[in-house]
Amino acid sequence: MDFEIRLSGSVEIRAAGRRNDLGSTKTRLALACLAWDAGRTVSVDALIHRIWDEHPPGKAREALHVHISRVRSSLRIAGGDAPAIVSRTNSYSLEIDPDLVDLRCYTSCVERARSMGDGRDEEAALRLLDRADGLWHGEPLAGITGSWAEHLRVAVEESSLAAAMTRAEILLRAGRFTDAVPVLLPLVEAHPVDEALAERLAVALYGSNRTAEATRLLQRTRQRVVRDIGLDAGRGLHRVHQGILAGTPAEDLFPRTGAEQKAPPRPTRQVPDNLPRDVPWAGRRDELRRLSSALCEGQGSSDIVTVEAIHGMGGIGKSSLAVHLAHRLRERFPDGRIFLHLGGYSADRTPPTAARALTELLRLVGMDSKELPRELDELIALWRSVAHDRRMLVILDDATSSAQIRPLLPGSSPTAVVVTSRRRLPGLPGVRPVSLDVLSAEDAAALFSQRLGRGRDTDPADVAEIVRICGHLPLAIEIAASRLLARPSWATSDLLRQLGGSGGHLAQLRDADRTLTHVFAVSYDALNAEQQLVFRRIGLHVGVEFRPPAIAALTGFSLETVERVLEELHAHCLVFEPVPLRFTMHDLLRDYARSLIEAGDADSEDDVRQAGQSLVDHYIRTADRADRLAYPFRSRTDLDVGESATPTCPEIVDSQSAEQWLIAESANLLVTLDWLAKHGTERQLAISVHVLAGFLDMEGHLVEAEPLLRRAAAHWNAAGDSVARARALLDLCAVYTHGSRYDEAIATGSEARDIARSLRDRELEGECVHQITISLWQTGRYALARSLQKESLNSLLQTVDILRISRCRNLLGISHLHLAEYEEALACFTSALADFTAIGYERGRYSTLNNLAELRKKTGHLEDAETAYRQAMVVAERMGNPRDKATIRMNLASVMDELGRTDEALAVYGLALPILKHVGDRRAEAIALTRIGRAHRAAGRTDEALRHHVAALEVTRAIHAVGDEVDVLFDLAAAERDAGHLARAVATLEESLAVSRSIGAPAEEARAAAALAELRGEFTDR
Repeated sequence: MDFEIRLSGSVEIRAAGRRNDLGSTKTRLALACLAWDAGRTVSVDALIHRIWDEHPPGKAREALHVHISRVRSSLRIAGGDAPAIVSRTNSYSLEIDPDLVDLRCYTSCVERARSMGDGRDEEAALRLLDRADGLWHGEPLAGITGSWAEHLRVAVEESSLAAAMTRAEILLRAGRFTDAVPVLLPLVEAHPVDEALAERLAVALYGSNRTAEATRLLQRTRQRVVRDIGLDAGRGLHRVHQGILAGTPAEDLFPRTGAEQKAPPRPTRQVPDNLPRDVPWAGRRDELRRLSSALCEGQGSSDIVTVEAIHGMGGIGKSSLAVHLAHRLRERFPDGRIFLHLGGYSADRTPPTAARALTELLRLVGMDSKELPRELDELIALWRSVAHDRRMLVILDDATSSAQIRPLLPGSSPTAVVVTSRRRLPGLPGVRPVSLDVLSAEDAAALFSQRLGRGRDTDPADVAEIVRICGHLPLAIEIAASRLLARPSWATSDLLRQLGGSGGHLAQLRDADRTLTHVFAVSYDALNAEQQLVFRRIGLHVGVEFRPPAIAALTGFSLETVERVLEELHAHCLVFEPVPLRFTMHDLLRDYARSLIEAGDADSEDDVRQAGQSLVDHYIRTADRADRLAYPFRSRTDLDVGESATPTCPEIVDSQSAEQWLIAESANLLVTLDWLAKHGTERQLAISVHVLAGFLDMEGHLVEAEPLLRRAAAHWNAAGDSVARARALLDLCAVYTHGSRYDEAIATGSEARDIARSLRDRELEGECVHQITISLWQTGRYALARSLQKESLNSLLQTVDILRISRCRNLLGISHLHLAEYEEALACFTSALADFTAIGYERGRYSTLNNLAELRKKTGHLEDAETAYRQAMVVAERMGNPRDKATIRMNLASVMDELGRTDEALAVYGLALPILKHVGDRRAEAIALTRIGRAHRAAGRTDEALRHHVAALEVTRAIHAVGDEVDVLFDLAAAERDAGHLARAVATLEESLAVSRSIGAPAEEARAAAALAELRGEFTDR
């Protein structure tokens, strides 16, 4: 019976004039998978991957079985001659002659024709090519998508290209130039940088008396090769061009036999495979998936070779990844796997020249090195010719530069190249870089355990600490595991003690053959003197991350020079850039840089001391500039050191950029303060902590700030500097206030105010009054706060200090708000907001919008309150202060709750409360707990409400926030009432009423009295 499986065009089965297209796309793909491997076993896993790629269904094996069953049913169209699908353990095979599958027969005909087309039986070769053409019905697997379908199309396209090339060469050798032109012309259009095709078409055009077209083609091809591949065209194009210009007969430009012109030696068709051995693998799942996908799913016959460049610091595992990848993809590259070490950073060998590297590549593919040309251009051309129709995977390991790689690229070829390097490699055509980072903690521990093997007991906690000391760097982990393997009597705890011993972690990361210091030294030695200096000085940086101005301070270089050198170190993978213009260095590399400093070979003790002091000066000076823009109302003690030669940070131009800089550099500023506390003078520390007091206070670093500010105040007292002491006390007062230590804040602020009065410093006294008023308001002494702010406002109105006038009005409005003087509060807030907006003071706008929202909420205008809160939130997001963001979220959530969006409110509270606890704002924490309790009560969760209200009461009483205690007691009473504890609720309301009266809060007093009357009536009825 006439039977055929067609994969060219639509996938279908044909038998006795009938056809079956199988219907489902997945079923057709299942048939194609089996038919392409006709007569061969295909594993279930391979079939699943071919059909569903990386996204198989939940029950993939069951789904595959369904499609195989449908294919079996469709094959019955052939009746008794139907081929069988044989099921074996975890595999299937289609038992059929491969010649009955059109594409298998097609590729077979092409291969046989190629073997005959070199002069042995060219007529038979043409007949085979004609038969192959008859089997072609269109794009293979038409209408089917997926990586395997694309891979098959690429493979068949290569056969199609080979068929056309074979036909053209036969025609050219026969002198049938006019017949060869239409064969070659579409191929050259599809592959414009393929030099071999261009040579042949140029000869065919010239032999057809189309000389002008031939010369234009040669010129155009040379230009495209240079532009797209970055290499000069080979000698073949030049030879043909010169021959045409000289009038050489076309027959002589394309020799009929090898005797007419010495052809380059042809390799035996062996399959090279010199890959190093693979190792048990851990981690790098995303990188492997990305690389595998790129190498397997790309256009293997692309005019520009597929190049994957893996870069990273020494010891990061680049070569291991490339080798493991090559072992995994062995079957995808049937023509060979080549590993060529370029020795880019090896101290004991010279990197091979391009000619030597090409000679080695050609030798590996089977060519006799004695017969190879010696000229570089000829070697390049020969390598491209050899690789032209081979699907190989070539690993070029430890490359130094793009220039070293360019001559080794195979040009137009299905061969793929993977380059590894300690440098980023720009300038390679079509390169797709993969940057390796350290392993995750989980993968690092898995790598350590794998290297030890199953026979070694390990303590998970010890392993976690060991890989942390190794910086999650694969080579460091392997060396650590190797040390443990070499000492059978050691446990992981013994290795851990060794790694933490004298000399530092880096000195202990060694085994019998390797040291991590040597690996880093190779990278360091590749740097020039300028780069080496910057690398060493980075080891002196106090924090983990750094920006160029800090390194300029450490080196004395200009900012432009430092930015350039950091970019160069980044290219060498010695520093990393997690965010733009913000760099970091691996911990072990930093240890190595410090070891170079300590060796003293290039940096004297005086150099090191001066560099460290310059860095501290840089951070304090820049912080002073940022602080003056971010917190312009502070009363300041000026820096008393000379002008600095180190550059500042040009991006600090306004309050917003200043605050963003303070936030971004917070870790470095805290470490700088710690350094000064241990190594600086008392005066340096006192001035520096004063400079950073606003930052420490507003960013929630209260624990770090208080002892340093106390120490500063003590220093100024001993030095007899009353003004500086008053400012230190004022800074301490603000820290106490935000730490909800109101009594201490009032006492400290009062002490500072007394000093300011004795010095007749009106500005300093006004700041002291402002800080005292905040604590008075937060402890419920609204009338006294109002009185003090009115006095301050009258005094400030005699000046032109719009900022302080607006701050005073805003704080006065808060007092009016709590005293139920709503019109006065609105007037104060409106005026303050207008002035803050006019002078562009964002922090003031944020605070006033928040207070306006509170006013709207208290007067029952909930939608207006939500609008104002959201406006304040936009400002807070721009400022970036964590306390402000959390506070405004908490306030917005309270409005959501009152508007009936309880679940939404609880979600927002859940974001705000942890931040408020972290920054130490206990008053805001108490308010959040109270409001969360309200939300739970609204949702009917009385027990949860009671728990949160009791917790809030404990906090408010601990910090003496009497004004807030009134609200907490009121809400607690409501929850107790809901729980049926009426007597307890009455007692709690009576306490709320008494506290309201004691602090002069009429609105809260009236609220408590009304609720108490209602509750007593209910209690009496019962």
